[in-house]
Amino acid sequence: MKQRTMHRDGAPIVIGAGAAGLSAALRLAEYGPVTVLCAADLGQQAASAWAQGGVAAAVGADDAPELHAQDTLAAGDGLCAPEATRRITAAGPSAVDRLAEIGARFDRAADGSFKLGLEAAHSRRRIVHAQGDGTGREVLRALVEAAVRTRNIILLERIDARRLLLDANGAVAGVLAADRDGTALTLRSGRVVIATGGLGGLYAHTTNPSGALGLGLAMAARAGAVLADMEFVQFHPTALDVGLDPMPLVSEAVRGEGAILVNDLGERFMAGHGRAELEPRDVVARAVWAELTAGRKVFLDAREALGERFAVAFPSITAACLAAGVDPALQPIPIRPAAHYHMGGIGVDAHGRSTVAGLWACGEAASTGLHGANRLASNSLLEAAVCGEAVARDVACFTASAGTPRTQRLPPRPEPGVVRAILDAHAGVLRDATGLQAALAALRPLAFGEGPQADPALAALFIVIGALARLESRGGHFRTDYPAHAAVARSSRLALTDLLAEPVAVAA
Repeated sequence: MKQRTMHRDGAPIVIGAGAAGLSAALRLAEYGPVTVLCAADLGQQAASAWAQGGVAAAVGADDAPELHAQDTLAAGDGLCAPEATRRITAAGPSAVDRLAEIGARFDRAADGSFKLGLEAAHSRRRIVHAQGDGTGREVLRALVEAAVRTRNIILLERIDARRLLLDANGAVAGVLAADRDGTALTLRSGRVVIATGGLGGLYAHTTNPSGALGLGLAMAARAGAVLADMEFVQFHPTALDVGLDPMPLVSEAVRGEGAILVNDLGERFMAGHGRAELEPRDVVARAVWAELTAGRKVFLDAREALGERFAVAFPSITAACLAAGVDPALQPIPIRPAAHYHMGGIGVDAHGRSTVAGLWACGEAASTGLHGANRLASNSLLEAAVCGEAVARDVACFTASAGTPRTQRLPPRPEPGVVRAILDAHAGVLRDATGLQAALAALRPLAFGEGPQADPALAALFIVIGALARLESRGGHFRTDYPAHAAVARSSRLALTDLLAEPVAVAA
């Protein structure tokens, strides 16, 4: 796409062009010019496009936002913020309507109502989807097209944000970025929104785009922002295990339609659990991991539940399977857990404000309190749409008073390097003190060095420090040396200075 124009000094800047960033930009454009920085070509490499399940919203006749909130609170394993949870789930139906108005073509029944899917830990069918398993792709297409036709949105593609610039008072004063040739760019603004997505790409086994390295979180932390609940990484239990990197996702919606998990002995190992294959993701991921560590292979078997209907219901998954030589209508699908979603992120309030003046965050990069210790399926696109717009309204009303940005040197282009192997080995589905201490020792010199691994290592170090300090198991964080819940559920909050000290337990 041809670059429209350059940034106007003082206009708000949104870093990231996924569902959250574009939702924020579209609303901000109603108030005046806004600049969107996209590290790749617009619409490429945004994790939003990879979301297969859909948008969770209480739009069914038998549903209500309070039921959605209750399911979310239960899945969050004690760490969801009830007020934030209820506020965001209550906004779900209007967010879906807004996306449809923008142009998202959701699947509908003959009477025009939304076709609704069921996913794990939901008590109702409330997953609004598009093209079966192509919801994220369709939502992002609609948002991109809307952004392109909106004159007030300045789209800067292949512009890589590297650092937040601060003034003498520590308030945001702009962004230091690199263009496609690696030349430094200084973009001045006292209002910056980080919508850079997650950090699954820090793991060797992931369903995320390769650029999902937590770089927005590292930028925020280096600027002084507090990060929250960084230890909570969700491992999707059913990534397609055929040697690809990233790993194609096999949506939870497949299990929602009746597919079962079996090992290579033909045993249905989830049968003894409460909701069987539809237990929360952390429970299913640990069960799959236990089979793998015992030397068995694991498969998702949809032959009886779907058979020949699989290709119609899940065309994208079918294509990925067939490309790997697996016909899901006739064969079980080989799967394994993979890093999929980050529940933690930049700590924000109800308006999306961070602890740094002039800095907001939304989408997966933010810790809003919605997801707690374990995200409920399809709440991610919901949060992106709802919180992107909420942040925009607050940014538009904020009077920036940033001074002259302090000079910074452009750091090298980030590369994860050995970070992926370190996290996979020591901070994955199961964790213990010995492994986490090894990860800490390996990551600290990288994070505080000046090489290309510094920012990925810093984001990874926040995960490890949080995991070491949390002397319990809860949601996506499981310590084999502390397998029980703590008596009181506490969120963790860490700043850059905390990474230089020994971890202090936040729950014991």
